Amino acid sequence: MKIVILGAGQVGRTAAHQLAREEANEITVVDTNEEVLRDLQDRLDIRTVVGNASFPSVLESAGTADAEILIALTSSDEVNMMACEVAYTLFRTPTKIARIRSSDYIRHPQLFSDEALSVDVWISPEKLVTEYIERLIHHPGSLQVLDFADGRVRLVSLRARKGGPLVGQALRTLREHIPNVEARVVAIYRAGRSVAPDGDTVIEDGDEVFFLATRDNIGQIMAELRKEESPVRRIVIAGGGHIGFQLARQLEKQNQVKVIERNPARARRISELLESAIVLEGDATDEALLIEENVDSCDVFAALTNAEEANILSAMLAKRLGAAKVMALINKPSYAELMESGNIDIAISPQTITIGSLLAHVRRGDVVRVHSLRRGAAEALEAIIHGDHRSSRVVGKRIEDIKLPEGTSIGCIVRGDQVIIAHHDTILQADDHVILFIIDRRHVEQVERLFLGETLGRR
Repeated sequence: MKIVILGAGQVGRTAAHQLAREEANEITVVDTNEEVLRDLQDRLDIRTVVGNASFPSVLESAGTADAEILIALTSSDEVNMMACEVAYTLFRTPTKIARIRSSDYIRHPQLFSDEALSVDVWISPEKLVTEYIERLIHHPGSLQVLDFADGRVRLVSLRARKGGPLVGQALRTLREHIPNVEARVVAIYRAGRSVAPDGDTVIEDGDEVFFLATRDNIGQIMAELRKEESPVRRIVIAGGGHIGFQLARQLEKQNQVKVIERNPARARRISELLESAIVLEGDATDEALLIEENVDSCDVFAALTNAEEANILSAMLAKRLGAAKVMALINKPSYAELMESGNIDIAISPQTITIGSLLAHVRRGDVVRVHSLRRGAAEALEAIIHGDHRSSRVVGKRIEDIKLPEGTSIGCIVRGDQVIIAHHDTILQADDHVILFIIDRRHVEQVERLFLGETLGRR
């Protein structure tokens, strides 16, 4: 598949890395920064073009006329939208995806309707990150909370801890503990290595456990794997930018929220827009300020500024001062992995969160949702099965009779309004939404062929 990526910022580079690793893709990246492109080309087997992403001549040089997908990820909403317009008008590019940051545009979805701008799909990394953090806060103890089936099913990861009734027990006993609750453990990571879960697998203290369950059952499953935590009440947010402000606005209705913003003008502006949240002008790395604002009594400290070094420092400082849980927005994947093994509870990677939205439109066949996991090494996806028992290799078959790639599991099936937690004897039907966990994303193409049919066209 020929894909043109416009913009070699953090999100653009991550998209290039992920998509270039798939053999079927031919990637071209466009940016005005020649040095960044040269570095990217040294690392990946891709083409690069230097120039303004919305110029027709630049888009033509990038091969947009032959591209199946254009992904506009520059820092300018206007450039992204214009690039999509040019790609459609001049080259009839089939799929055009644009990054949109401004809430002014997002508030008017009719701008992206069929009769308006030539943007087939718009994504807002800031909106995605805000929703992601909000879900983490609503589920204390979780490391990730990811939506499938329009939010009816969620994939949750957490660290199993002593005190949870299931810790030290075999997985099969889960049904005895909570007989009326259906869930499926789809992956376990122990000391960084994958452990294939089955009924005899014993959950150990410190295991990172991924499970699928309906939205209403998440709390009960989490209580089996660690001591139940109290709901979050007091939240301190460092940074009043797009993400910090939107998060504060979402949380202030039910929580006590403080926002620390170092820019005086920005602090005044967001204080006027927020209803009950307290806005403080100051530096979140200032120990005296954090002590004065009783950071030791807060349930969550979220460092969400544009400077990842400041986020790391302020989060580590807040943790040392007694904050119950600290989160930090970190762009560099290597930093994120390093920090999570230290004093920071959750490292939030905007690139990892955003890439799933892009992958859902790149995958073959009818893929509804994709989530990139474990720094891109694993993947969870929701796909719709098409065909019948003659044309499909999975329709009408029991799960135990389907030869899945190693490390791949079916966790859940959504059939109309019914959510079915997968068991070995569950029979798949046409139009089922199947939610899969793929431990090694190198097997994604095999899974696509198996579940979506080799004859299906690309979206």
